[in-house]
Amino acid sequence: MNMQEATSIMKADSYKMAALSEDTRNNILVHVKDALIAHKDEIFAANAKDMAAAEENGIAASVKKRLKFDEHKLADVTNGIDELIKLPDPVGQIQLKRELDEGLVLQRVSCPIGVIGIIFEARPDALVQISSLCIKSGNCAVLKGGKETANTNKALFDVIYSTAVANGAPEGCMLQASQHNEIDELLSCNKSVDLLIPRGSNAFVQYIMNNTKIPVMGHADGICHTYIDKDADIEKAIPIIIDAKTQYTAACNATETLLVHRDVAKEMLPVMAKALKKHGVKLRGTAEAAEIINQAERNMSSPNGIEIIGDDDFNTEYLDLVLSVKIVNDVQEAISHINHFGSHHTDCIVTENNETAALFMQLVDSAGVYQNCSTRFADGFRYGFGAEVGISTSKIHARGPVGLEGLVTYKYKLYGHGQIVDDYATGKKQFHFKDL
Repeated sequence: MNMQEATSIMKADSYKMAALSEDTRNNILVHVKDALIAHKDEIFAANAKDMAAAEENGIAASVKKRLKFDEHKLADVTNGIDELIKLPDPVGQIQLKRELDEGLVLQRVSCPIGVIGIIFEARPDALVQISSLCIKSGNCAVLKGGKETANTNKALFDVIYSTAVANGAPEGCMLQASQHNEIDELLSCNKSVDLLIPRGSNAFVQYIMNNTKIPVMGHADGICHTYIDKDADIEKAIPIIIDAKTQYTAACNATETLLVHRDVAKEMLPVMAKALKKHGVKLRGTAEAAEIINQAERNMSSPNGIEIIGDDDFNTEYLDLVLSVKIVNDVQEAISHINHFGSHHTDCIVTENNETAALFMQLVDSAGVYQNCSTRFADGFRYGFGAEVGISTSKIHARGPVGLEGLVTYKYKLYGHGQIVDDYATGKKQFHFKDL
């Protein structure tokens, strides 16, 4: 069966999936959690094969960290399922109820999107999170994970799919795409797939966007910034930037560029550079920033010294223990830099001046704008969404971590008693528009 045929079946079953009660969907999730725990040995064995292959193929350490699925990752995803079950049902929510005229009532009601294709990076825990979100929101899901975790993904998918179907989901609730050529086949399924969510490199996301008629939601790069203002508290600033850069360097919400106000650069930069280097972070920055740090170290030839870069290098997503550094004249220059070089993902200002913070948060055009906290908080689980299918940097439909609300749309339901438009067009009747 090719992708066109498979997604056509899913489209037909998507209406059945959308009609499942909240109790049924939550019950499926309960059984999925239990099944994952019951089959953990098979899942860990599959992951061991992927990890061995990654070692043999010289996969980068930052990527291998994503590939690993162990007791800790299992606990994370099962806890996420627990939180998801507790969340209110996103389906069937009445968002608007308005009486247009007596006996003519309009409702706007949330409903699942339908069939969603998610193409995600080599992170097996993402498969669990995405599947769970789609079940909770009543959507059917086509899942395409990275080839580096093919064994783990198959083991996880088999457990989740069989459990879902055994507990009331239609057979077309999920489909796993395992071959690379199936991505191109999926892109042509615009009659049966309602939305694509690609997660990966900028080039990959752009390829998806340019080669399909299916609506695409997602983000390409995660070039996040932390700006240290002249009114920053250094005792807050150092732990924030350390966490934002090193807590999980391979994540799209890790800070890639540090901006520092000129008035505090000589005080802040050497202290921050010392703290970052203790955590193994390599610094790259402007000649001005390098001069301040190297002068403070009194060792211009230090192997840990800053590599000097130009403005064009500030659009790099490292996903590694590397950080760009630049001195700016004021908050306005920081805002301009972020809006020009950033990816509109997540950016933070460290300052005790709330007026400056308010200006930054108003003018920085990103899905997440923070004051005095790590950019690593940009995550569906940490937002209380249970999990996320990805981060969206677009401004239409969903923005930021995409949880349950981002996986539903709405329909208008109009309840009448024989009304016809001609009566209103000719003036026999008039609308009175009363919100109920």
